[in-house]
Amino acid sequence: MAPDVVTARAATRRASTWGLAQRPRAAANPRRRPARGPHEVPAAPIVPVSVATRAMGGRLVVHLEAAGDDVRARRDARRLLARIGRWADRLSRHLETSELSALNADPHPGVTVGPTLGAVLRAGLEATDESQGLVDITLLDARLAAETAPTTVRGGAPRRATWSLASGARGRIAVHRPPGVRFDLGGVAKGWLADRGLELLSAWPSAVVDADGDLAVRCAPGQLWAVAIDDPRADGVTLAILHLSAPRTGWPVRWGVATSGTSIHRWRHGDEVRHHLIDPRTGGPAVTDVVQATVVCGSALRAETLAKAAVIAGSVEGLALLDRAGVQGAVLLTEGGETLALPQTLALLEA
Repeated sequence: MAPDVVTARAATRRASTWGLAQRPRAAANPRRRPARGPHEVPAAPIVPVSVATRAMGGRLVVHLEAAGDDVRARRDARRLLARIGRWADRLSRHLETSELSALNADPHPGVTVGPTLGAVLRAGLEATDESQGLVDITLLDARLAAETAPTTVRGGAPRRATWSLASGARGRIAVHRPPGVRFDLGGVAKGWLADRGLELLSAWPSAVVDADGDLAVRCAPGQLWAVAIDDPRADGVTLAILHLSAPRTGWPVRWGVATSGTSIHRWRHGDEVRHHLIDPRTGGPAVTDVVQATVVCGSALRAETLAKAAVIAGSVEGLALLDRAGVQGAVLLTEGGETLALPQTLALLEA
């Protein structure tokens, strides 16, 4: 790999190519760059300092544009990764000792949880509203059934669980849910972790927190992040490259990028192939013509929510949902091999 790029892990769980470059000139709108004059030459890409670890069953990476201060960058990145790791340990359903596992195992309809888990549960409620009900964090049992259980005949759409949160003393949150409701925070937690991590890197004008493919991005004035979207049909193949930039004057610009799809977590039961994206309208893996959706907006959590919703909804309803949501870009790959994008995405795809 060329020295001017680093490798980050996309939500498709394959390598994506990154580069941070100085922009030769900036427009007022960071999504629309002016045509270059005859003497304008892009600056060479800057190599960020990157530090990685494992968290929530995936890879957590911090990229910082260090401007020569590599020692401080690595120190700050490691400190942030340790802090995010502690949060992630509270939110993982794969750890029996996590606060989420304790909540799921508690038979009582009312349980009080700490502020970190409470904040992510609240983000889950917001994700349900944002996605018009297509993203639902109460579907843990349906997800596990998709992995292991034989096909069953369902008697109509499942009843949606009604649950709520109430603020308590010292930041603690009271969770009220029907008996048997268990939570799978999944992408909601990863998007929340990425966004929260980026907030803690306020001293770094150009930074990326990659929570296993949910990317919280901040770009300094006059700079540009190049983010590759992987093609799930072949290893090492790029579907498109997004250019996330900031005007040369003004404040840093914040972005969120997330990719969701049906091509990674898949299981075969006899002749039936299933995946991990559960449609709450049926209680089973979504029947969709979308293999993969990538969304660009202002936060990793919102991008994750809307990317997942677009896959579950299918290409026609999904693109309409994303358009209504006012996202800054979206690229969808369909079962038929078509690559679809909202019109505003084209400005992000320009070299």
